[in-house]
Amino acid sequence: MHVKKGDKVKVLSGKDRGKEGTVLEAFPKNERVLVEGVNMVQKHAKPSQENPQGGILNIEAPIHVSNVLPVDPKSGEPTRVGYEVKDGKKIRIAKKSGEALDK
Repeated sequence: MHVKKGDKVKVLSGKDRGKEGTVLEAFPKNERVLVEGVNMVQKHAKPSQENPQGGILNIEAPIHVSNVLPVDPKSGEPTRVGYEVKDGKKIRIAKKSGEALDK
């Protein structure tokens, strides 16, 4: 997958098109990512130890990885991802600026 946990991404399509957020979790088997503040859904929760009140919670739902692109660290615009091998390690680079996306 071209995005990892902690990446800043921009949503390209869907009801949250144009929003930016951080990837909270990646699900490679399902090709989905959980993005902070994107694709909010309401979950009805019964009272429990953690949530004694119960009620309706707003939580993020995963979206397909094809609907997001990483944000270029230099320009702040969405960019496609390329790969390079440096010092025997495969790193991700931004196609627009050539900057490394991996720290």
